[in-house]
Formats: sequence, C-alpha cells, structure tokens
Amino acid sequence: MSTDNTSVDTGKTDGVKDSIGNPDAAAAAVTAVDPRLLVREQGFGGYVSDFKRKIRGGELGTLPVIAGLVVIWIIFASLNGGFLTAGNLTAMSITMVGTGLIAVGVVFVLLLGEIDLSVGSVSGVAGALAAVLSVNKGVSDGLAILIAIVTCVVIGAIHGFFFARIGAPAFAVTLAGLLFWQGFMLQVLGDNGTINLNPDGLIVKLTTYYFSDVAVAYGLAVVAVAGFFLSSFLDARRRAAVGVPSRPLSEIILRSALLAVLAFAVAIMLNQYKGTPLALVIFLAAVIITDFVLRRTSYGRKIFALGGSVEASRRAGINVTLIRISVFAIAGGFAAAGGLFLASKIATANQGAGTGDLLMNAIAAAVIGGTSLFGGRGRTWHALLGVLVISSIQNGLALEGVASPIQYMITGGVLLATVVIDSVTRKTQKSAGRA
Repeated sequence: MSTDNTSVDTGKTDGVKDSIGNPDAAAAAVTAVDPRLLVREQGFGGYVSDFKRKIRGGELGTLPVIAGLVVIWIIFASLNGGFLTAGNLTAMSITMVGTGLIAVGVVFVLLLGEIDLSVGSVSGVAGALAAVLSVNKGVSDGLAILIAIVTCVVIGAIHGFFFARIGAPAFAVTLAGLLFWQGFMLQVLGDNGTINLNPDGLIVKLTTYYFSDVAVAYGLAVVAVAGFFLSSFLDARRRAAVGVPSRPLSEIILRSALLAVLAFAVAIMLNQYKGTPLALVIFLAAVIITDFVLRRTSYGRKIFALGGSVEASRRAGINVTLIRISVFAIAGGFAAAGGLFLASKIATANQGAGTGDLLMNAIAAAVIGGTSLFGGRGRTWHALLGVLVISSIQNGLALEGVASPIQYMITGGVLLATVVIDSVTRKTQKSAGRA
C-alpha cells in the first residue's frame, strides 16, 4: 500500500509544474500508475498483467486458499462418493458455523496484530449461562441468549481494558482469561456438569431449523447477487464521479455472473436435502455485516490503521484505547454466538464446552483463510474460507475413518503452510517495496 501511495505522491510532485500549464498531462501522470487501469486499457490482457504484478508483489490474496479448497474437495470426492452429496455438505455447513462465528471475532483481534486465547472458554461460558438460565431458571430462550451474549461482550471488554488501558500483553491477559472463564463455566454448570437443552427450544432450533421452501434458497441467492452488483456498480459510479479509477462495467457483470453461478449452485444443493439451514443464513449474514463494517465504515478503517501502526494512528487522532477495547468486546460477542451454536448442535451444555481443539481451530480458520498474524490485513470472509477448509478436511477424513490424531496432524500441517505463505508474502512485499 505504501508503494502505491508513494507512486501517486511522486507523480503529483513531479507533475506540479505540468499541472499549471497542462492539467491533462498532470492527471495522466497521477492516474497512469494505478494498476486497475490496466484492465480498462488492455482488456483481458490487463487482467493477465495485473495478475503478474500481484504475483511479483506477493499479493496472492485468497487465491491459494480457494485453490487448496478445490484440491481438497477433488481428493475427498474421488475417495468417497458421499462427500459431495447434499446431505453431507449441508451437515458440514451447519457444523462449521459455531467455529466460524468464533473465527469472525478472532479476525478483528488479528487485524490489530494481537491474539485472543480466551475465545474458546468464553464460548463455553455462553453455552453454560444460556442453558442454566433457560433450563434451571425458567428464563425464555430468547432472553437467555441475549444475556449470554451481553455477558461475553462485557468479558471481552474486560480483557481489552487490561490490554489497552493497563498495558498488559494481550497474550497474557487472554491466557489468564482462558483459565479463569473455564473455571467459571464449571462453576456455573454445577456438580452435575451437564445440562440438556429443551429439544423444542430456540437454542436447539438454531442448528435444527431449516427453511424447507425452495424459494428461500433461490431468493437469498438472488438477493446476494443483486446486492453485490448494485454495491459494486454504485461504488464504481462514485469513484468515477470524482475521477478515481474504478472497475469497468464489464468486470462488474463478470464478477456478478460468477457469484450467481456459485450462489445458485449452493441453493440447488441445499434444496436437494432439507432446505436452507437457519444456522448457515445467520453465519453468512454475520460475515456480510462485519465485512461491511470493516470495509465501509470509519470504525473499520480505524481498526486497519491501528493494525498498521499504533503510533501513526494515535497521531492521526484515533482513540487507540477505545478501539482496542471494542475489538476485544466484539471477539467476546462472537465467541458467545459460536458457543451457543456449538451447544445447540449437541443440545447440551457440558464441561467439555470450549475445550479441545476449538480454540486452535478458530484461530487457524482465520489465519488459513488469509488473515495475517502480523496485523493490518484480513477480512471476515477469510473466517468463512478458513473454517470451510478445516471442516472439509475433518469431514473428509472422518468419512474415510481416519483417526483423530491424524486429523490433528494434517490440520496442523495446513496451518503451518499458511503461516509460511503469509511470512513469505510479507517478505516479498517488502522486497517489492509494498510493505
């Protein structure tokens, strides 16, 4: 990013004199350096040139993740014919929601260049609180869910306070939180340690309810494609109105068409089984909303700025303490949401909630999807991609009867490969002058 800015600034500096006598020449000096113009000027060849530029600059984006996911699906589909069936893919989409929601919160923290080790335990607290309130105390499921989420938001804010205001390292604060909230969850569950949820209650229906009408899946696909097209089109018009390079209409139509193929393929697959799962709709809605917040609001830009440079953000007038506390509060809220879906999946809140490989899977999902461990780069869509990769590996290996130890080893290998790619990408960007 810095190189792009430098190039533009240099063009402006060199073109100051030209702009007095020849404004068009100055404008050309500024805009010609923008790589997006390659597409408009060269057509299909512009895409090739831009792709080569990104490869040289280490800007691989989510391409390795998508390619890896395709390879994973091809391998498991060839090994087991049941992998790509509608029933298995639907079940996998529901299973991944709990971990995926936690990963969305982790993305926010990673954007700051920090880590939150408490999200697993916090998710367990949410499930335990909701179960105790709903089953033991007679509180309505809706109110129990609300109390659990608000409580975990406060827990996240507490972590953020010790990190942002007191100055304690986030690693140490959230590690302490992992232990403390694990004990708190056990205390809430009591001596029995297990609370069975009402099978007809709202909490359980989070993962058991399906929109059986086929129009729901197709309608959501239409809304998604139309929303993407309108958003891209209006953004391009705004950029063109102020003389900023924008995507040509042909590219917007092409992208929308590709999204339509994917969206309707998913809709067809879902309608071949029980319909559209409520859990998947909630997860996708959460990803879309948080992506909008990060990319389209001043709050999101402040998070990215803070991940790039704390001191520069402070000098720019950003309330560093408030942003940090709010990010950890968001992580706590999404940990709660994930914990509720995990409890819903097994219709139980027990002492094993939030333990095992949940924490590592949530962090791995964010990183594998493309969010940088070094801060300043990532999107909530990366949580979706990452958890889809992890769920695909685990599901495919389970269908093949592969033991859990091997699943752990393979998932760890994928995570290591992702971190290595991230590190190499950063070095490439530095050598290319883009970091």
